[in-house]
Amino acid sequence: MSNTLEQLKKVTTVVADTGDFQTMAAFLPQDATTNPSLILKAVQKPQYLPLLEQIKSKYGSEPLDLQTDRLLVAFGTEILKIIPGRVSTEVDARLSFDTQGNIERAKRIVELYKAQGIDTEKRLLIKIASTWEGIQAAKVLEAEGIHCNLTLLFSPIQAHACAQASVQLISPFVGRIYDWFKKSAGSAWDEAANSGVNDPGVKSVRRIYAYFKQNGIRTEVMGASFRNAGQIKALAGCDLLTISPELLAELQADNSVLNVDLNTAWVETQPRETFPAGEAAFRYELNADAMGTEKLAEGIRAFVKDSITLDGLLKG
Repeated sequence: MSNTLEQLKKVTTVVADTGDFQTMAAFLPQDATTNPSLILKAVQKPQYLPLLEQIKSKYGSEPLDLQTDRLLVAFGTEILKIIPGRVSTEVDARLSFDTQGNIERAKRIVELYKAQGIDTEKRLLIKIASTWEGIQAAKVLEAEGIHCNLTLLFSPIQAHACAQASVQLISPFVGRIYDWFKKSAGSAWDEAANSGVNDPGVKSVRRIYAYFKQNGIRTEVMGASFRNAGQIKALAGCDLLTISPELLAELQADNSVLNVDLNTAWVETQPRETFPAGEAAFRYELNADAMGTEKLAEGIRAFVKDSITLDGLLKG
């Protein structure tokens, strides 16, 4: 019998969630995702210092934000030498509430990849936070043939707005939703009762997946931010799952049978939902979702902090 990772690849596109591209070859993922935190973690390893030093040496006189984009693209270009599919590269989180800023930065990242000979329409996803402003930026970019991955997605209203904007892909965050509910429950948390398909993060992604499939929405759903292999297994059949090297290794070493119930038959058994459209409804519904509001703000702050640290490494 094939291992769990190989079984998963038969029903879901497996994506590596890391900037450490030297670890990817062992798992043969189709795509890869990066973010400021993952690039920061990678660039602090000795084997990746030459990439950092190369950017500082060649482009040290350029504005710091351009140097940072060059560093992100350098990692992405190396990743694309390993994987057959797409890499996601993130726009600076400091632009999360700036529609035009997101558009301009995304276009610059695209041009930097094109300068490296990359077919950006087929091999690049621009990663943008799922704020209202970010989603509107993605709508403009998609209309111009620049495909986007909307990240930091915690609430169904964010997913609905992304679908309305015809974005290529969304990344609902399983683990961070799980973290919020576990912390909120405190001593009353029952891990066994909230695992597998009952995990609150898993339930959120399954809900979004069912809604998209029921309504023929072309936007791809990619579960992200996993805390354990059980969360991944419970989402087998989802369009894509982006997984850390540590959990990829765990799945590769697991020889148990993978149960898959995210399919057409399952989708048809799920309740049908509708969501209000427009900016006012988006802001109201997201505000009413305490978890979604808190985790979105927390995620932006964390990415901003790591972007600032990357800036410091380039200046140093």
